[in-house]
Order: sequence, then C-alpha cells, then structure tokens
Amino acid sequence: MKIILRILTTAALIVVIASCGNEKEASKLLGEAKAFYLKSDFITAKHLIDSVNLMFPREIKVRREALTLMRLVNKGESEQNIAYCDSLLPIRVAELDGLKKGFVFEKDSAYDEQGTYIWKAMTVEKNVERSYIRCGVNEEGEMYMASVFFGGKPLEHTGLKLSVKDGAYAQTPAIPYDGGVNYRFKDNGNTTEVVTYKGENCKTIANFVVIIDPKERIKAEYTGGKPFSLYLSDVDKTAIKATYELAMTLSEINNLKKIKDKSEKVIQLIDSKLNNEAGKENEETK
Repeated sequence: MKIILRILTTAALIVVIASCGNEKEASKLLGEAKAFYLKSDFITAKHLIDSVNLMFPREIKVRREALTLMRLVNKGESEQNIAYCDSLLPIRVAELDGLKKGFVFEKDSAYDEQGTYIWKAMTVEKNVERSYIRCGVNEEGEMYMASVFFGGKPLEHTGLKLSVKDGAYAQTPAIPYDGGVNYRFKDNGNTTEVVTYKGENCKTIANFVVIIDPKERIKAEYTGGKPFSLYLSDVDKTAIKATYELAMTLSEINNLKKIKDKSEKVIQLIDSKLNNEAGKENEETK
C-alpha cells in the first residue's frame, strides 16, 4: 500500500514538473530519485528515473546522470539479493542435511548428468517383481513419481489417479508410450510397465498425498489401459511426503544459488560499465 501511495504521489509530481520541462526541474526529479536510492527504496527510485527519461527527453546531461543512477540502483538491488540469499542458504543447507538421512543417492556417471535421491525403502532392488508407486527427486529439486506394474498380462497404462473414500482425487495427464518415460518389457512370461511423471506432471498427485490425512486410505488406479489398482501403504505415503519435502528444499536452495549467481554477474557488469564511464570522464577533463 505504501508503495502504491508513493507512486501515485510521484505521478502527481511528474504532472506538475512536466509543465515546466527544463533542466532545473529534471535535476530536481532526479534528486528525488537519488534520495530514495540512498534509503534503499529501489522500486520508487526506478520509477522516478524512468519518469526523468519520459518527461525530459531533451535533457541529455540529466538523462546521462539518470543512467548512472539506474545502474547504481540495479547494483543496490543485486547486493540486497545476495545478502538475502546468504542469510537463507546456511539455514536451508542445514535442513537439507537432516532431510537426506532417509535417502540413498544414486548416480550413474556414464549416463546420468544428475543424481537422484530415493527413499531407502523405495530402491529398485527392494521392490523387484512388485506393483507399486515409486518416487524420487533429482539434485535440482525436480520430483518424479512412477506407476510400476508387474504382472502376467500387460495393462498398457498411461496415467495414474489417486483417490480417497469421500471422492476427492488427483490425476496425472496421460503419458503416451514412448519407450522412455513410458516403457514396458516382458521377461519370463511376465510384463513390467513403468510410467514416470516428472515436474508439473507429478505435482498434482504429490500434493494430494501430502495434504491428505495420513489415516486415509489412498487408492492408486492405473489409467489409460486395462483396469488395475492398489492402495498406498504407510511406507509409500511416508516416502512420497519425505521426497516432496526434500524436493521443496532442494529447489529452494538451487533457486537461491541461481539468484545469487545472477546478482553477482549483474554487479560485475555494472562495475565494469561504471569504471569505463569514469575513465572516459577523466580523459575528457585532461
């Protein structure tokens, strides 16, 4: 609300100043922007700088000063972002160390660019020749769930629906057979099918498991092929919820690192431009 009032007040000021349209008034408006910059009110400062360029297009000298100030504002914002990331990252990393204790980390260096965290009870080795809902999360925080079927006759399923007794449900989009995220094979007369739901395709069903009362029985129906269903065990629900929490933490940590990295690069670029400008000014004054 305070920001909206400032912008409205600024807009009224601009209307008055625009009627004059000279260097003195342009400098006055830029001075207002500098004052907000010094108070670290970067949003209002940016708005005022934009107004200088809009209302006084012919005041080249003032606009040049406005450009320098805008760079300082952007640098200030980036420094603020870095400070924010530095304050949160140690906290989230400490949380991550605790969350990872229930998982094993799997990565095939020959094939995988990223490793995957899998709940200890969910590893493939512990679930051979079994129909179940598998889940995991990669190092960037992208979660996946997979409907695994093992049986004599193929289902040729393409999706997964989770539901509870009162009729509430969540469902994935259909994942057509492609031999990749939807694949199937036969071995010794038995069929194995695995359909994997990643990212957004996984989000709805993962959220469903997280918000449903742990005491509720959750039915998992394999859709798009022959009818088949099972109920999630307590271990399944625990694994999905733990994986979801780990995914959220990993995702936040990666986002914070990206914001910090981007902000550092912005500062480097701005410093380079400011130094070049300072060098040119020194040459001109000689």
